[in-house]
Amino acid sequence: MSATAAQGHSEGHAHDHGHHHKETFITKYIFSQDHKMISKQYLITGLIMGVLGIAMSLLFRMQIAWPGESFKIFEVLLGKWAPEGVMDPNIYLALVTIHGTIMVFFVLTQGLSGTFSNLLIPLQIGARDMASGFMNMISYWMFFLSSVIMVLSLFVEAGPAAAGWTIYPPLSALPQAMGGSGMGMTLWLVSMAIFIASSLLGSLNYVVTVINLRTKGMSMTRLPLTIWAFFVTAIIGIVSFPVLLSAALLLIMDRSFGTSFFLSDIFIQGEVLHYQGGSPVLFEHLFWFLGHPEVYIVLLPALGITSEIIATNSRKPIFGYRAMVASILAIAFLSTIVWGHHMFISGMNPFLGSVFTFTTLLIAIPSAVKAFNYITTLWKGNLQLNPAMLFSIGLVSTFITGGLTGIILGDSALDINVHDTYFVVAHFHLVMGISALYGMFAGIYHWFPKMFGRMLNKNLGYIHFWITAICAYGVFFPMHFVGMAGVPRRYYTNTNFPMFDDLTNIQVVMTVFALIAGLAQLIFAWNFIHSIFYGKKAPQNPWNSNTIEWTTPVEHIHGNWPGEIPEVHRWAYDYSKTNEDGEYVIPGQDFVPQTLPLQENEEELNH
Repeated sequence: MSATAAQGHSEGHAHDHGHHHKETFITKYIFSQDHKMISKQYLITGLIMGVLGIAMSLLFRMQIAWPGESFKIFEVLLGKWAPEGVMDPNIYLALVTIHGTIMVFFVLTQGLSGTFSNLLIPLQIGARDMASGFMNMISYWMFFLSSVIMVLSLFVEAGPAAAGWTIYPPLSALPQAMGGSGMGMTLWLVSMAIFIASSLLGSLNYVVTVINLRTKGMSMTRLPLTIWAFFVTAIIGIVSFPVLLSAALLLIMDRSFGTSFFLSDIFIQGEVLHYQGGSPVLFEHLFWFLGHPEVYIVLLPALGITSEIIATNSRKPIFGYRAMVASILAIAFLSTIVWGHHMFISGMNPFLGSVFTFTTLLIAIPSAVKAFNYITTLWKGNLQLNPAMLFSIGLVSTFITGGLTGIILGDSALDINVHDTYFVVAHFHLVMGISALYGMFAGIYHWFPKMFGRMLNKNLGYIHFWITAICAYGVFFPMHFVGMAGVPRRYYTNTNFPMFDDLTNIQVVMTVFALIAGLAQLIFAWNFIHSIFYGKKAPQNPWNSNTIEWTTPVEHIHGNWPGEIPEVHRWAYDYSKTNEDGEYVIPGQDFVPQTLPLQENEEELNH
């Protein structure tokens, strides 16, 4: 089906829909096929999972800072896993495992990409809806089901999965290895299998929609950078997620059907198990073939959102549009050939290590292009420092500081010294966790008026940003030094190692910052929930933005535009554009919507 035919089909579908079907509560709010409603479902589910993930991190940070101390909250929340308020070592590892899983997959993958790909792809390319509304709905409900199963695994008698979020065998492959290797681990694998199916359905939908349903005049070089980021992210997901699915299925077979893909000769308490011939390193290869592109599945949507917000709030064209697109494509390609840098100490051939070092360091080039282009866009701009802009600038900061330590970890000779220490935790939390969260917050502050028709409270947004930004560095900056001192990650206490005694105070400082950051998110939660119902009514185009989602009515309709879909005549970044006489193209207005035809003697920018 050609783009025009597909567009006509979707327009006809929307027209029929509006006139022949009276929507019920269930079809409008629960089993909705409208991309705008589905994006809200993703966002709210992602935020609820985020609350869970952050709460877990605060619990285990308290355990690290004050090992062996009795806390009433442990007893209340953890029950039998914290007798008399003292945390059990097994539940510590389980909290670390589920925290990592929830934040990486459920919050930053689907919470971020699911929300904003769904919201913005049809609105910014000029489509009535996704290519398949039904498939979109199925994708969300599979995500919801996988979230429920992951949460239910917390209540299993023997405890939730406890093999780290990377679930390396043999700990994850032998149900008898420890409590968290039993039913909790099985539920983890089932949840992830459903999650991957959800991601694949969503990604296929996004790719088909961008290729087939662009409005008249919306060429690929006129797409906003947000859409480029979502499009390429979906392609990476389609390439790499099936590999994790195969790893999960083979692991289920090892656990339940007596195979030994990942298990070799194993003894437990003197008993010789029947496994032979498998390799746990094979699992590492399969896991990290998704695991590293996953970093960019999380990061690229955040960078795309940031590109849009920085250009809009600098009142300047984004610097180096084509270089930005090229860097997104380069990052996507390189991200699939660097997975071995997670395995430098797995006994890898040193020559192979040097190959992975080379490809890993190469990825610094497109990443640097993005960072420099953001800084150049900000330079001498007429900056509007609203909360969305502050979070976007915060992302550029954490992307650079977190990325610099990646150069150390990407070098096999240097990585060996800090592998599996807090240095690694500091690196990936800054470059992936905090950066992606900032992108998510920036997107919420910027597109909240489009989602809910109301404005968020700006002053609460400022308080939220500054406390979060100061505390994020307060937690993860000192962690680099703790890691260089050799403190290993995932240990529930370091009291058995006298050489780490002097670092206890730093752990306390980091935990205090983490607790304050956790409380700051309550400000955001209040602002978010209160503004949905009582926020100031949003104008049509609150940020004076060029992209076409702001031409749709504030009140949502299924089909996005009431009449014909607007035609696009220019790229998305004509901010502060002047004519030959030095006057704005539209007198008195420093932005030119994409829908405005080119004026006489006006050149189309597209650099």
